[in-house]
Amino acid sequence: MGSPMSQRLIDAGHDVIGSDPAAPARERLAAAGGTPVGSAPEAAAAADAVILMLPNSDVVEAVAGELLASGALRDGALVIDMSSSEPLRTRALHASLAEAGVRFADAPVSGGVGGAERGALTIMLGADDGDRAEAHELLAPLGTVRDCGQVGSGHAVKALNNFMSATHLWATSEAMVVGERFGLDPEVMLEVINGSSGRSGSTQNKWPNFILPGTYDSGFGLRLMLKDMRIAAALAGELGRALPLGDRAIALWTEAAGDLPADADHTRVAEWILEHAHAHAHAPAPEHPTTNATEGTTP
Repeated sequence: MGSPMSQRLIDAGHDVIGSDPAAPARERLAAAGGTPVGSAPEAAAAADAVILMLPNSDVVEAVAGELLASGALRDGALVIDMSSSEPLRTRALHASLAEAGVRFADAPVSGGVGGAERGALTIMLGADDGDRAEAHELLAPLGTVRDCGQVGSGHAVKALNNFMSATHLWATSEAMVVGERFGLDPEVMLEVINGSSGRSGSTQNKWPNFILPGTYDSGFGLRLMLKDMRIAAALAGELGRALPLGDRAIALWTEAAGDLPADADHTRVAEWILEHAHAHAHAPAPEHPTTNATEGTTP
């Protein structure tokens, strides 16, 4: 995600200095016209705004701590975390950075690599009132910025969005398996569903573009999706709310993750569901109780 986002910022006229431990990422930045450097403090020292696009809150906190310890952040610099981080940890990080005179906002995204390349991301901004306009202007080349509230709000919406997205994809994949077994054409199913109330991002994008062609290359990892689902569930728990469906969905995704490769794209859960459906196709049907309308359930 960071590479196409950097390209968009460069094309918009920004000087982009970037750091990444992976050499190919640094090479892509150089090819795009940016300046790769060897460390996060080196990149931040020359910047008025610092954008983080990292795997999780642990890494975000580690990098932020490194930037603070090195004195690399300018007084009044704006740090924007565009990772999928944990909302309550984001608020805690905001407080610690504020004590050091550093401004902070969260702005996770949805739209995948393709959306980043087109500048069509949905950006979920959580920011202090005084920082919102600056963040809007800086992030505009990347997509549509949606104000979600104060710091941490963007990360909360992102986690809940991905919880919903993952649940949609699982339900869609189960329905598609049943339809195919009945003899329905998958493309016809999608055409009908996408004109009906069952449509979702899974039917409109993931199934036609990554699952039916068999490429499974949406650019978003299965384990990252599972991480976001767990963030949503943890947030619910911290707020004293239950997610019964969410807990079951997380258990199913965890089972699939245990069977699939570590670098599997999240759309591969559809392949996993199909394989397991075939594996159980000839299993004996479970016995169900017979329901009597007047006398209840009998064996």
